[in-house]
Amino acid sequence: MGKGQDTLWEQFLKPIVRTWIDEEKLQRFAESVDWERECDRIANPQLVYPAYYKQNFHGIPGGYLTPEAAVSYDPITQYFLPPNEDWVRQAALAPIGGVPRRILDLGCGTGSTTLRLKQAFPHAEVIGLDLSPYMLFMGEYKAQQQNMKITWRHAKAEATGFPDASFDVVTAALLFHEIPVSIAPHILAEAFRLLTPGGQLVILDGHQTTLHQMTWLTEIFEEPYIQEYASGKLEKWLEEAQFVNVQTNDFWWIHQISSGRKPIPGQSVNPQNADIPWHFKPVF
Repeated sequence: MGKGQDTLWEQFLKPIVRTWIDEEKLQRFAESVDWERECDRIANPQLVYPAYYKQNFHGIPGGYLTPEAAVSYDPITQYFLPPNEDWVRQAALAPIGGVPRRILDLGCGTGSTTLRLKQAFPHAEVIGLDLSPYMLFMGEYKAQQQNMKITWRHAKAEATGFPDASFDVVTAALLFHEIPVSIAPHILAEAFRLLTPGGQLVILDGHQTTLHQMTWLTEIFEEPYIQEYASGKLEKWLEEAQFVNVQTNDFWWIHQISSGRKPIPGQSVNPQNADIPWHFKPVF
């Protein structure tokens, strides 16, 4: 894929997007934040950033480890989740059954899905996890604006540091197209480890078949790993990670929502009843 000024993003889309957002307002907000202090407060000092993360994403030098990425993500993303960002993110919550006690949102970014999880399950403990302290700051800021109690964790999705079987639900929205395919099995294995028996993993991301058939879409946004993601099959990855009742539903024509459950020992798998809500037991 081209880089810098050669990309379709730089030549065509970026100038258009800049007319859709209030850059002066974003700049004022960015300048009002002491990013060094806030990131020092949020960041895990022992975390070593993986090589796959330390590069440009979406045409931003430094990628997600920058204030620019943090303050511009929400204003821009709303235009690139058709037909409507709220509909898309809410659709990702629909497969969640039962009454989860603890929910972990992997690769939470600025917390757009994390906040919706808390709204949908107000009595659950909800935790958002991300590699960028800048993005986590924005998630925290948004939660405070809405008086929501959410915990934010600076860690890798493939090595969260949480105990085994400590969550009823694990979610990941728009994460898997942002990572190398070689990392996906490690994240799925970590989600499997973290879930209680009968617990559920729900993944929202780009529709792999559509992206694979429309290569030009994968060239636009300066996504370094989206082409290899588009060539894969998330359902197969989930099954290889030992999830059961695996299914994928299309949303509109460019999104897919995949889900699977961690088996309950001694209970047979019944794909016909995959959508029946399970009532979770306390995890502690």
